[in-house]
Amino acid sequence: MQLHELKRKTPNRKPKLVGRGGGRGKTSGRGTKGQKARAGHRIMPAIREQLKKLPKLRGRGIGGLISIQAKPHVVNIASIEKAFSSGATINAKTLIEQGLVRARKGIKNPVVKILGDGEVTKKFTISGCSISGSAKAKIEAAGGTVAK
Repeated sequence: MQLHELKRKTPNRKPKLVGRGGGRGKTSGRGTKGQKARAGHRIMPAIREQLKKLPKLRGRGIGGLISIQAKPHVVNIASIEKAFSSGATINAKTLIEQGLVRARKGIKNPVVKILGDGEVTKKFTISGCSISGSAKAKIEAAGGTVAK
């Protein structure tokens, strides 16, 4: 250790900086006047001009093109053939009981549409459901009836 390498055990405290000579006085490092000098300043992004030129979607708002009409639960006649015996009366309530249609909270009678995918060998009586033309033809060919 050399004489010029000696260091104090506790270094000098720096004096408290106050006022204009303190380094954080007057404008507090923010420059001078204007928007940037204010508290909570927010400056528009540099890309703002390009953003403003982009075409905007006008009209119905978020989700505005989604239909508010209730969509029907779809059931094929092949699954009805498996779940029900011959001579059964089929409506929305019996389809829920058999587990072919899931009941939603607050809706007692859901909208059900029966489609003609599959074959029918049993007689069914269908009421309270909308039905496709092919499904109606297959059910009536098997001896069943469709009531509105």
